Amino acid sequence: MELRSTNQSIFRYIDWTTVIIYAILVLAGVVSIYAASYDFDHANIFSFDEFSGKQIRWIGLSFIIGLILLLIDSRMYETYAYPIYTGLLLLLIVTIFIAPDIKGSRSWLVIGPMSLQPAEFAKFATALALAKLFSSYNFTLKGKPSNLFKSILIIIIPICLILAQKETGSALVYLSLFFVLYREGMSGLILFAALCAITFFVIAVKFSETIILGMPSGEFAVFIMIMVIMIGMIAIYAKQPDLAKNIFLWYAGTGIIVLILSLCSIKIPAIAYFIIVISIACIYSLLVSLRSQINKIIITVIFACASIGFLFSVNYVFQEVLQEHQQNRILVALGIKEDLRGAGYNVNQSKIAIGSGGFIGKGFLNGTQTKLKYVPEQHTDFIFCTIGEEHGFIGSAIILFLFLALILRIISIAERQPSAFGRVYAYCVASYLIFHLVINIGMVIGLCPVIGIPLPFFSYGGSSLWGFTILIFILLRIDAGRRGHITF
Repeated sequence: MELRSTNQSIFRYIDWTTVIIYAILVLAGVVSIYAASYDFDHANIFSFDEFSGKQIRWIGLSFIIGLILLLIDSRMYETYAYPIYTGLLLLLIVTIFIAPDIKGSRSWLVIGPMSLQPAEFAKFATALALAKLFSSYNFTLKGKPSNLFKSILIIIIPICLILAQKETGSALVYLSLFFVLYREGMSGLILFAALCAITFFVIAVKFSETIILGMPSGEFAVFIMIMVIMIGMIAIYAKQPDLAKNIFLWYAGTGIIVLILSLCSIKIPAIAYFIIVISIACIYSLLVSLRSQINKIIITVIFACASIGFLFSVNYVFQEVLQEHQQNRILVALGIKEDLRGAGYNVNQSKIAIGSGGFIGKGFLNGTQTKLKYVPEQHTDFIFCTIGEEHGFIGSAIILFLFLALILRIISIAERQPSAFGRVYAYCVASYLIFHLVINIGMVIGLCPVIGIPLPFFSYGGSSLWGFTILIFILLRIDAGRRGHITF
């Protein structure tokens, strides 16, 4: 009798709205996979010889996994967070050495007829470990650099191991957890620095062909941005408008002199000008900082110096670190290179498919681009183009609305958690979903480079589906246990 009462109490407190949205997305996903891989000769959605039939099998197992996760005491997830994290890290290490080489990547473990990607399961383990860390007694990021270092370390270790598997896309997903750190008190300067780094990289690469005063126009523009940002940070962040005014006058005065000299046929390399005037501005700022003991000025100087160092590293990273196919994808995404038969083929065909869908779409199973297999990998990474072609703007908007509803629901769950463990874990789940959704759809419509990130619940594959199922159902169990310790 007590066991029955306990079971009823568990399911009474489950957030059924989240479960319903999850179920709708999963079922819509299998229908989309059926449409994307539709074969006129073998049109049975339930056939295990078809991708849709195999996905149904994954879905059935996902429901079983979800049920099991709901029946586990919610306190177990917090108690065993670190052992689970350690176990998944060991699995990632093993994968590097024993996984077969599949398209240049060693990220899939082959177990009989099944292939699983440990990187997808490491997501929930990393989320649990991060949540466990934040639930430690008196843990805070504000004014505690050591705590920030521990948090970043938990995120960085799986990223490094996944990069060693040559699976860049899956590794980048973990960077979304930095938004969780920001939510929990990390300085916004770190996110600002990351945004600047991305902007500098894009501008330096995109405008590298034209030359201004002896240097690539992209680098020229980035140096100007560094100077402007430095002035803004000193005036607003360090609250030193007089110092910012002096630096502005220094930049403007020396710039006018260089311009006059260039008109008189006395050429001064632009890069020399930038390095000299920014260096003098930094030295001057440091002297003011030492006199007035304003640490924020020092942070501004460090930002400026780090930005210059990053700018000089962009060309090396792009040419030497990134592989050729990765370079091509970035160049195509930035509009620098048009390669409709190579790196840009998938994206171009995907945009044609989505555009041809119009407002209401061509109808279920009536998509010409997808049915005639013009879009490669349309049942995995490019599944959204099938939705766009067959169901048009209306169908795409409905799917995006469902994802938005799920994400907002998870954020709502996060905010009602009484403990840091539940709150941080919930925000980790939301961050993963947002990153996957934005990057995947950005890939499909040509706004982001193609980096092989699946669309949650829609892209074919058991690892991705199981990974997100585990993330969500652990969250549901933690949320159900917030009203007292409900145990099985």
